[in-house]
Amino acid sequence: MPWHARLQLDYRLALARTVLRHAHNGPLRILQSLYPEGDAVCHNVLVHPPGGLVGGDTLDLQITAGGASHGLITTPGATRFYRSSGELALQRTHITLTEQARLEWLPLEAICYNHCRAENHLTLDLAPQAEFMGWDVTALGLPHASQAFEQGSFLQHIEVPGVWLERGRIQADDPRLMDGPLGLAGQRCLASIFFVAGSKLERGRRQLALDLAREVIEAHALRHTAGATSPNDRVIVVRVLAPMVEPAMDLLRLVWSRWRPHFWSLSAASPRIWST
Repeated sequence: MPWHARLQLDYRLALARTVLRHAHNGPLRILQSLYPEGDAVCHNVLVHPPGGLVGGDTLDLQITAGGASHGLITTPGATRFYRSSGELALQRTHITLTEQARLEWLPLEAICYNHCRAENHLTLDLAPQAEFMGWDVTALGLPHASQAFEQGSFLQHIEVPGVWLERGRIQADDPRLMDGPLGLAGQRCLASIFFVAGSKLERGRRQLALDLAREVIEAHALRHTAGATSPNDRVIVVRVLAPMVEPAMDLLRLVWSRWRPHFWSLSAASPRIWST
């Protein structure tokens, strides 16, 4: 029987402390709020006990933040899209930031198993003074286990309505896409980290963020398959292709560790679960 799970998260500032209120329906949970950086930033771990999605499963996440709250959300493991007999597996995340809220969306990778039919949607709505930093990592198959992604499809949709849209469908049986020099060129991990502002970024602030990202890329083993760009004056993106997840995630974390102090004067306090 398909799972239909919903989770609502609401970050607010109360007496200089970011607090989270949440409600769930189905197998989607948030763990205890942690404050490794002090009261201003609330760290949370998102848990999906079944461990993956099959055809017909839907996960809906509604995340809001207001005031001057600052939330950081990660996951303990990968999101797994398993084989489907025909129906779609769907994950939808809608993030709304009001006032001067900040949010960091840092889940571990999504793994597309052979014969999956899956879609992953992320939509961001930001008030003029709000800011967001997040990443997206997709693994096609399991190279370590010699399990190739040969059949199936995956659609990735990332949108700031009216500002920025990235939408692409990967068909596993399209050799030009999967292995051609103008496609993925045999790489099996696609990853990006992006900073989004609710209003125009000051030019110097935007340029320095690009410079910092390019310094990281130039010194990294993936420098030939990574790049930093600013598609408009509210968005900065670093994209990377890699043969597997680990080097791509390493590059994203390095960029995150440079952007965090640049944009918000915060040190790169990694969530505790990343080291377990």
